Amino acid sequence: MEGLGRRVVVVAFDGWNDAGEAASAAVSLLREQGSYEPVFSVDPELYFDYQYTRPQISTDGEGARVIRWPEATLYRPTTTARGTQLWLLAGVEPARAWQAFATEFIDVALREDITGMVALGSMMSDVPHTRPISIFSGSDNEQLRTTLDIERSSYEGPVGILSVLGAAADAAGIPAASLWASVPHYVAGHTPSPKATLALLDRLEDLTGAQVPRAQLATESAAWEASIDAAAADDEEMTEYIRQLERTRDTWDSPEASGDAIAQEFERYLRRGGGEGPTKPGRDRDDPRR
Repeated sequence: MEGLGRRVVVVAFDGWNDAGEAASAAVSLLREQGSYEPVFSVDPELYFDYQYTRPQISTDGEGARVIRWPEATLYRPTTTARGTQLWLLAGVEPARAWQAFATEFIDVALREDITGMVALGSMMSDVPHTRPISIFSGSDNEQLRTTLDIERSSYEGPVGILSVLGAAADAAGIPAASLWASVPHYVAGHTPSPKATLALLDRLEDLTGAQVPRAQLATESAAWEASIDAAAADDEEMTEYIRQLERTRDTWDSPEASGDAIAQEFERYLRRGGGEGPTKPGRDRDDPRR
């Protein structure tokens, strides 16, 4: 496919870039529904803070106790498909040495002839759960913006590892785009957010031309929305707050609304530090950088 090419790596990380676990769940579903093998993993000693992202102990299939360390791994598909092939880069956002981290993966991507990158992220936003999930599609690559009809962000401020990897990819000649889902900030207790994951996968398919599985996401999304409806029904203040958000969203979606509305919401989110603000008047919400 013109623009991103035929070998596209889809990137998502647990952490600051992953409100409602929407982005990491999207890559996990792609891996579970496809056939992949690891190509390269970083040395966790170099990039992770174990007091922040602790190793996990579990029992394997033979009954042995095994410690699993934080990781970031590039996976390639093991079957050849017609059209665009989706590679996967997933793991935990590193705690240190981001430039070296990015360089390691870009070197491997160049070696494997990766032709494009799509980073998936999700952010807490002032949007209602009852409306379609907004997806911001952007790139700093002028050719990609023209070819794919996506936007360029004018945001200036703190960024996560997705931005660092995207910049490194572009500098190495691998065109990079990003997709960000807006997750309703008042649903922190209803994580994961399958509706946001589904929206990311729908847009990923549009952008890459690859066939993207959805599994049971449509059913899970309906159940997620119904559970929030039930919680709101017992909370008059939340019900009114959601109605306010619905009115605002419907105004954005009206023919008279500016086409920059989603981009503006994305930049407002980043300027306030990645999701800080009230869930509704007088209450705090979870910080998606957890």
